[in-house]
Amino acid sequence: MVTKRPTMAEIAREANVAISTVSKVLNGHTDVSVATRKHIEQLLADRGYQRPHASRRPGRRSDLVDLVINELDSVWGLSILTGVEEVVEAAGLGLVVSAVHNRESLTRRWLESLLARGSQGAILVLSELSEHQRAELSRRSMPFVVVDGVSQPPPDVPSIGATNFAGGYAATEHLVGLGHRRVAAIGGPEQLQCTRARIAGYRAALESAGIVADRHLVRYGNFHHDGGLRAMAGFLALPDPPTAVFAGSDQQATGVYEALRQAGRSVPHDVSVVGFDDLNFAEWTAPPLTTVRQPLHEMGVAAARTLLRIIAGERIESTRIELATRLVVRESTAAPALLPL
Repeated sequence: MVTKRPTMAEIAREANVAISTVSKVLNGHTDVSVATRKHIEQLLADRGYQRPHASRRPGRRSDLVDLVINELDSVWGLSILTGVEEVVEAAGLGLVVSAVHNRESLTRRWLESLLARGSQGAILVLSELSEHQRAELSRRSMPFVVVDGVSQPPPDVPSIGATNFAGGYAATEHLVGLGHRRVAAIGGPEQLQCTRARIAGYRAALESAGIVADRHLVRYGNFHHDGGLRAMAGFLALPDPPTAVFAGSDQQATGVYEALRQAGRSVPHDVSVVGFDDLNFAEWTAPPLTTVRQPLHEMGVAAARTLLRIIAGERIESTRIELATRLVVRESTAAPALLPL
């Protein structure tokens, strides 16, 4: 029987550390404590993890691919990473993971490190790819693919995303179809392309149903629990609060749940809630969350496959790939409760 090779994510989970820490140990970085390094080294040996051969001669690129991501301390980021890792490791390459946390100093460092390593290419799950970074990667003939960037990348930049407009439309159409007329929406950061597309889908669904969009029912957050909580608290303070909410992420939806709980309201009796992402905890919330499934793992797979094709010199038919979203109906949505006479 062939034993499946462990992934970095599995090693990190067993060692109770971030994936980026395992990546640092694998690639010889010195900013890991001696005790943590020894623990990870032992796990790698015990589980039979095969290290990539990272040495290279001048003029020859290493057998490494870089993944640069804003944050890895979320299920969202982990889902993309596991998709990338699946493809890269199957190709016999090693994966170097860098988390930049929207910090300019770390963003500069990953570019310097990537170029110094002579990586085969890079997958960038970034809030923004600057013109300088793009020019530097192009100047060094470094292949790269962008996943879910802030703005629509130029036509010549390979990028992977999801059908965010369709997802926002489907979520809102579902709520309107249940009879809701006061439907609110909570986006992520307003400058993000995915936020704008989801809110545009929300507005289009309202318009299709003959409902005039109320600007007071749209708020922007940070895709996290606290952003959803603050936005929902603001909605509840309105003279005519919404009976349904489309949250721009599942994590925001949990904040909506909490705000409603604190106000003595229930889901879905008082307010229906739809999330976005379909992260693994969505079916375990109380009640289970109706949400729009974003194929995060598949987006990671598509990004890695596209990058490997570019590295191999293959022609890419389309530089933009959008994977389909899908509404998953659970128990957090229902028809609006009848008001007492």
